[in-house]
Amino acid sequence: MVQFQKMSRYIMQQDLVQPHLSVHEAMRIAADLKLGSELTKKQKLTLVDEIIEMLLLVKAKNTKTSRLSGGERKRLSIALELINNPPVIFLDEPTTGLDDLSSSQCISLLKMLAQGGRTVICSVHTPSAKLFAMFDHVYVVAAGQCVFQGSGADIVPFLYTVGIECPTHYNPADFVIEVSSGEYGDFLEKMVAAVDNGHCYCWSQRYTGSASHCKIEANDPTEDDHKLDFSSSCWQQIRTLTCRMLLQMYRDRSYLYLQGLMYLFLIFIIGSLYYNMGFDGAKQLYNFGFCYTCIIVFLYLPMLPVLLHFPSEVQLLKREHFNRWYSLRAYFCALSIAKLPLQIFIGTVYVCSVYWISNQPLELARLCQFLVICLLIGFVSENLGLTISSRLDIVNSIFIGPVLSVPLMLFAVYGMGAGTTSIPIYMRVLMCLSYLRFGFEGLMYAVYGNDRSMMPCPPEEIYCHFRSPKTLLLETGMENSNIWVAVLALTAYMIFFKAMSYFLLRWRLSRHRDFAALNYVGRIIKTHFNFTQQHK
Repeated sequence: MVQFQKMSRYIMQQDLVQPHLSVHEAMRIAADLKLGSELTKKQKLTLVDEIIEMLLLVKAKNTKTSRLSGGERKRLSIALELINNPPVIFLDEPTTGLDDLSSSQCISLLKMLAQGGRTVICSVHTPSAKLFAMFDHVYVVAAGQCVFQGSGADIVPFLYTVGIECPTHYNPADFVIEVSSGEYGDFLEKMVAAVDNGHCYCWSQRYTGSASHCKIEANDPTEDDHKLDFSSSCWQQIRTLTCRMLLQMYRDRSYLYLQGLMYLFLIFIIGSLYYNMGFDGAKQLYNFGFCYTCIIVFLYLPMLPVLLHFPSEVQLLKREHFNRWYSLRAYFCALSIAKLPLQIFIGTVYVCSVYWISNQPLELARLCQFLVICLLIGFVSENLGLTISSRLDIVNSIFIGPVLSVPLMLFAVYGMGAGTTSIPIYMRVLMCLSYLRFGFEGLMYAVYGNDRSMMPCPPEEIYCHFRSPKTLLLETGMENSNIWVAVLALTAYMIFFKAMSYFLLRWRLSRHRDFAALNYVGRIIKTHFNFTQQHK
């Protein structure tokens, strides 16, 4: 079965193509992933141009995939899988959503591919008589049983043998569906018995087959990625996928502008609220709120875009991974690498801006500690978003993400001022489960720890209780906070959520059901090829 999956490709009903890329770019990247080092760059470009010309996509060569028509998107989906010339192609209702002209062009293209030596298998919903006549072999299923298999031209004579006559000028495809549905009486059992539930080949005499013989063997369906070898190395896959993701991020200007404006808006709001409070001994409780605000910013802003975007990305991943473009490990590494530059850049701009506006201690060591903790909180939040959206759809992800954030925020500040001895043990355990707690302690240490000197108070203030940094740390229960503990804890949470999202994705991409379906279809193909070989 593994061998069969290597030689087959599956094209979904929904035409999922990578956004923000042109047709030629999508084809070239697919060639890099699927061909690896088998061909030179010049040979790959030549192959890409040949396939684009064969599938009538020359005029749309430089068009973004989001601007393609339905027929062009379908042809592009087929073209992407033709890069490494698979002998078997599965298509799920390729004509759905297309007009008559586009449907005719699509089936004609598939007919041409089959005549070129490939086996093309597709499910079609109510085809017209013109489209139906293009198929070499038809397999009709009703109520989970085979009611006919053989040449499409033999459906009318077959129905006559079971006691029902197709009206003149009536589409045989529509008529056999109506008969199978019981609209003309109960003929289902007769039809199943006439073809022995798919084991009788008396109506397959016209089918000579246009594809080469393929050997299909059953195997263990729980194969790992490393057992399904890829044409390109893991490093080539990571490099190509990283370049593709970075290019797509750069092309998605609306998202970049929106994210930039959001951070600028937050810099203005938070800078205005906490302006010049960092060195005022009378306003350190407000400055305490500044640190808490920073962890909330780096909780939501990195997580929410992932919850919105990644569920749809998983659908593309399912198609490309199932068709063996790349391994899940390579995709996950590329995803982690591609997200780093933007998050580090925009996070650094935000932290440096609000740190300076709020007049926090201008010491390089403290600024670096504050920045590292904020970035780590952002990385953990992003991976938490990946963990949620790896399993759920967009609606459920957007609901679960903010709901889970509430206890994280509560436990981050729970018990502050009450003293650790007065907090129940089970609550202390729950507090440790909130990574925001460790992040908050890290920020407080960066601002107030490491023997920071006394802060000045305004002349009008008679008594400044929190002018001593140690006093604030003591009364908030953070006198024992340590920057390295915070860094290690946040790193551990980041690794944990990253591993969780990887294994959830791997579970979601599990091929148990896909292998079962392919195994069933594989047995059908093997039977037909054996029959063809015997009657040549």
